[in-house]
Amino acid sequence: MVNDTNVTWHEHQVTRSNRESLNGHKGCVIWFTGLSGSGKSTIANTLDHKLHQWGMHSVVLDGDNVRHALNAGTSMLVESHGDAFAQRFGLGFSAIDREENIRRIGAVAQLFSQAGIIGLTAFISPYRIDRDRVRNNLVPGEFIEVFVDTPIEVCEARDPKGLYKKARAGELKGFTGIDDPYEAPVSPELVLSAAEKTPDQLADEVIAYLVGQGICPPLDDTVILELQAGETAHG
Repeated sequence: MVNDTNVTWHEHQVTRSNRESLNGHKGCVIWFTGLSGSGKSTIANTLDHKLHQWGMHSVVLDGDNVRHALNAGTSMLVESHGDAFAQRFGLGFSAIDREENIRRIGAVAQLFSQAGIIGLTAFISPYRIDRDRVRNNLVPGEFIEVFVDTPIEVCEARDPKGLYKKARAGELKGFTGIDDPYEAPVSPELVLSAAEKTPDQLADEVIAYLVGQGICPPLDDTVILELQAGETAHG
């Protein structure tokens, strides 16, 4: 990467290894991708709850929440920052704005991972090249792409925000899966069948992967009982 701004990278005394040792697990980025309504956010939040019960350190970056601040749209920025700023930095849903949305989120998720935290991101992130760029900025094994493979018919039937209805009526242009493409992952680390299993079951599949990859420690009987109790309360 060309650096013509005289910006220098500074190493810190507390290393990533130090933080991971303190946390008792490795940092990583778990990147949930899939159509709107596929279940990404629900699974990410369920997984976050389970990891918290287990004593792991995790955080969820959700697509809608992030667009309230870091990646706010033009109309949200005008009042506080003025029109020129809002026009330059506000993000919409064009292809280039989606690219910048994912670039910013990838950078934030990388910071969490480097701090020994399990970063959970729930974004449609429809374009394969944008997801691959995030992967390429991380060390091998740090980026875990999770394809929430839910048929569009199921997503459209759920339609929790009424977006598919608006897109079908022509009231919403450039909507992923209707008049804008979704490029499914070619070789994701995990594929979750969200139309066939519960969020708890799918979160457990991700946990099994984390343990199998040595990112999280093996589950002992006490932890298993705590997680099962959490499932009962959550259900």
